Amino acid sequence: MMIPGPTFLAESTLRAMSRQMVSHRGKETGALLTYCIERLKEVFRTENDLFILTASGTGAMEAAIANIVEPGDKILCTTCGKFSERFKKIAEVFGAQVIEVSSEWGDAIDPEKVKVALDENGDVKAVTVTHNETSTGVRNPVEEISRIVKSHGTLLIVDAISSMGGDHIPVDDWKIDFCLAGSQKCFAIPPGFSFISVSDEAWEVIKRTKRKTFYFDLVSYKKSLEKTPPQTPYTIAITLLYALDDALNLMFDEGLENVIARHHHVAKLARDGIKNMGLKLFPVREEICSNTVTAVKIPKGINDQEFRQKVRERGVVISGGQDKLTGEIFRIGHMGRVTEREINITLNAIRQALSELKFPLNEEAIL
Repeated sequence: MMIPGPTFLAESTLRAMSRQMVSHRGKETGALLTYCIERLKEVFRTENDLFILTASGTGAMEAAIANIVEPGDKILCTTCGKFSERFKKIAEVFGAQVIEVSSEWGDAIDPEKVKVALDENGDVKAVTVTHNETSTGVRNPVEEISRIVKSHGTLLIVDAISSMGGDHIPVDDWKIDFCLAGSQKCFAIPPGFSFISVSDEAWEVIKRTKRKTFYFDLVSYKKSLEKTPPQTPYTIAITLLYALDDALNLMFDEGLENVIARHHHVAKLARDGIKNMGLKLFPVREEICSNTVTAVKIPKGINDQEFRQKVRERGVVISGGQDKLTGEIFRIGHMGRVTEREINITLNAIRQALSELKFPLNEEAIL
């Protein structure tokens, strides 16, 4: 399973999920919830409040917007692919006046364009940025954008759903007000959890906002964690909490820096292997390539579905393009528990599929 989530799970994680149910309001769940949150804060590199939502990553995106937006508020949304555009759609649902700063799909956001937009609009309430745009395989310069956003006294919302735990995203150092992550990506547990950190500055805005959300009201999550025992306001997915506990233990056993270094290493292996075959990466520059997903241009004359089916017949599942990139690119996910072994198996499957489809591979790419 080499797609940009969900990722394959460790055997110990699968076993952890087979444990019997306990009360979601009981001491055992409260202790496990507290333990997982403290470890998640270390992964996020933050001392901010952090909450576990029983929802996909999109739920955390909605929570960030819903807790600070009132109709007419200006929200600056940076867009460079399908998932960054989702922030724009969510903000519009909550009545925001959206200012869009966009780049072409395959390119990263230009921080200077963000500065210009903020200079021209002095009352922007928040800026949204997707750190890792999985639809295009592009990584955005969040640190540079953050310096600009914070110099304007504006909140920064960062979607790190597909990169937290697999790349460097120091939340506090980068002064991120809301940072979001998802369970089925680098954390390598099933879909269904999202994580959101909230800064002190964000809380000040939340307190002044007439919120129109029930399930995602972060004030309720904060109050519930302060109860004895700590809990969530609504039923948490206990099985996923078992999985998260195990997955975090695996990450800390390996070492957080080692986990990130492994993600960087396998990402480079994937990119180098693709280039050695004579294929072209989709991002316009390699320095903006994602460290958790590699997007590749489909060569002329190769049918996307036929190609990916032949890869699948060799035991490997990869993803196609989305929306306007359907049939134009394919994507290799390398997040979570992925090692050199899985990358080599994937590259071999791609080579064999391309060879069968008569694509002229470079000689050094043929095993």
